[in-house]
Amino acid sequence: MRRYGKHTDEDDIRSRPNRKGNRPRTHIRPKHEDAAEGMVLTVDRGRLTCLVEDRVITAMKARELGRKAAVVGDRVAIVGDLSGKKDTLARIVRIAERSSVLRRTADDDDPYERVVVANADQLAVVTALADPEPRPRLIDRCLVAAFDGGLEPLLVLTKSDLAPPDKLLELYGALDIPYVVTSRAELESGEAVERVREQLDGRITAFVGHSGVGKTTLVNALVPEERRRITGHVNAVTGRGRHTTTSALALPLAGDEGWVIDTPGVRSFGLAHVDPSRVIHAFPDLEPGTEGCPRACSHDEPDCALDAWVEEGHADPARLYSLRRLLAARERTDGD
Repeated sequence: MRRYGKHTDEDDIRSRPNRKGNRPRTHIRPKHEDAAEGMVLTVDRGRLTCLVEDRVITAMKARELGRKAAVVGDRVAIVGDLSGKKDTLARIVRIAERSSVLRRTADDDDPYERVVVANADQLAVVTALADPEPRPRLIDRCLVAAFDGGLEPLLVLTKSDLAPPDKLLELYGALDIPYVVTSRAELESGEAVERVREQLDGRITAFVGHSGVGKTTLVNALVPEERRRITGHVNAVTGRGRHTTTSALALPLAGDEGWVIDTPGVRSFGLAHVDPSRVIHAFPDLEPGTEGCPRACSHDEPDCALDAWVEEGHADPARLYSLRRLLAARERTDGD
């Protein structure tokens, strides 16, 4: 057996940095100063479809990001093959700070929150006026998630040919939420599409609603070609087909005038992650009245200072009622 002395100068000795024989770990991360900026369009089984300039590419998350996950709407830094050619794969090495987040939990007892969309300006809550019947409690929960996450809400009411919108609009009148009412005939003629588009231009809008309300039909009418281009790219890379509404998908409006993000249909919208103190920020006329509230006030208890604030004429009683209805939505189920 060949033995080496203590001071050997043989150059065929393999030096191992540690007992496991692998490279030592370091906390120093590469800066990737040459990384390109991109936007996440959709996520499919660990593969992220991103837009870099005018190219749709596929990427995966770099190991150095750890547990931090990128979601649709994230602005990211990407390195690697950015050609967008078939079977190429890039790496996401940084995720930029988010301006807003739409989050939900599976139910109100689930402590694990899921970020559905990042950096959206607006949340379009789509609900049918009939077939299926409207679910005001689910709408309330979506509005709470929007206010909590920093998104401005928009109501899109479909199927007005089956039922009038007056009763539902009266319920949300005090919130001063913009709305669009559409019918099936207007959707087919394109008239409804143009009215909705007026509310979307220049903004990133996430669409949410439960199955059957016509959400994806409306999104398809807004951006018919882009869905095929982006989902076709996903299928070509992964080799697997996937229904387009099983994961969120960002689609550009024509003329670089905004984005729409189609999200999967929801049966429930858990709000376990929502802090009631953040919802009040969406009510600037009521927020000053909370200065006299007891610590950790729920704003729906006998000592709440908002009652006196409204009685003194500082705000409309209907606004306080709406605030408390939304906060109470956190404690109710989505069943009706």
